[in-house]
Amino acid sequence: MKNRFLVAVVFAFASLSITGTSYAASVKVGASLPLTGMFAVPGSKHLEGYQMCVDMINANGGWLGQQVELLATDNRSDVETSISQYERFINVDKVALTFGTFSSKLTFPTSTILAKYNYALPIPSGGALRIYRRGFTNLFYFQAKAAEYYGKTFISVVQDLAAAADQPKTVAVVHADDFFANSIANGLLGKQVKLPGSGELVEDMAPGYVVEAGMDLVYNEQWPEEGFSDWLTLANSIKNSGAEYVIGMMASPEEAVQLSRALKTVRHNPKHLLLTQGTQSEFLEGVGDASEGIMVFSAWHADAPFKGTLAGIQMNNTDFVAAYQKANGKLPDEDVAITFALCQGIDQAVNATESVDNDKIIAWLHGRTASDPVNTILGTYNWDETGLPINKQPLIVQWQGGELKFIYPINEFKASPAISPKPAW
Repeated sequence: MKNRFLVAVVFAFASLSITGTSYAASVKVGASLPLTGMFAVPGSKHLEGYQMCVDMINANGGWLGQQVELLATDNRSDVETSISQYERFINVDKVALTFGTFSSKLTFPTSTILAKYNYALPIPSGGALRIYRRGFTNLFYFQAKAAEYYGKTFISVVQDLAAAADQPKTVAVVHADDFFANSIANGLLGKQVKLPGSGELVEDMAPGYVVEAGMDLVYNEQWPEEGFSDWLTLANSIKNSGAEYVIGMMASPEEAVQLSRALKTVRHNPKHLLLTQGTQSEFLEGVGDASEGIMVFSAWHADAPFKGTLAGIQMNNTDFVAAYQKANGKLPDEDVAITFALCQGIDQAVNATESVDNDKIIAWLHGRTASDPVNTILGTYNWDETGLPINKQPLIVQWQGGELKFIYPINEFKASPAISPKPAW
């Protein structure tokens, strides 16, 4: 009789950047991930989550009596490489299923390929609204709502948690020229969202969440997607604006480190600082004690009481955390948790349909409801017709004493008290 907890697995992460172990009879799953280049840190952690989940599935019997073979390739954070790799997965490797990549930048073009071949595309990190407004029926996003709507949470977190004296009146919005970062900025600034190429209007975000909140936008800047290094000039411009609330939206943890360091160097002390990257251990290593009080957008937290299954048996968030700590001696990052949860969802679809047929997987996922959802370590999921999750909220965490504490929204699960205002550098 199986134990209610999954079999512990020893993970061979040293071999993650190459094609998985070959099996005589296996169910192949393809995943093109940025293991090098600008997205290397979250991309590599995404692979950890996929591999951890696949190893646990195989330790508990695999799928349909066969082992699962994860074909993981490095797209080098490059669009054309990612496209060609998914084409190869389907036409050469003959994979049964695919797992999504990291970033809206890579997901937007690769989703077109997978829609063409009618492969289910579970998406771990690709929140730009434009991805989901092209009529594709094979998409399933395993995070919160579309990125354009995150700004509402970014504003309400300070409105709801800060004392009257700490309520910001002025805001600086700075961000990378990146699909995801631009999408959040569109909502904050009230811009129009259009499809690349056709220019078709997807949604008009006017007047924007900053204006709706009655706050003054005193500085707005976009930095180049790659190769930007003038962080001190950017930080000085933010300081000169006098912004009491700084919202930084970036494509990589390294950018979060650089912006935080630069703000510290010029001694700009906003009442609040919120970033879209920075949950990773690499951020804490790069910023150190200066991380205190910095808020970060997140899809996951170790304390979340979410319940799920894997291979037909229990795999709650607490079980996932314990298994990862046992194998690695540390807490997982959210980028590991996101892809583990995605893999959980596809595992549940395979077991429910007793198939790896993409038509059946797509139909089953579309059939999920609030009362009969997919159950994962990120919570429950059911999706609208475009592939966006219904009633999922982004989480806000905060660095406190070298640990990430969940602080918002307070109605999601037990929240820690927020540090407000952010301590001076």
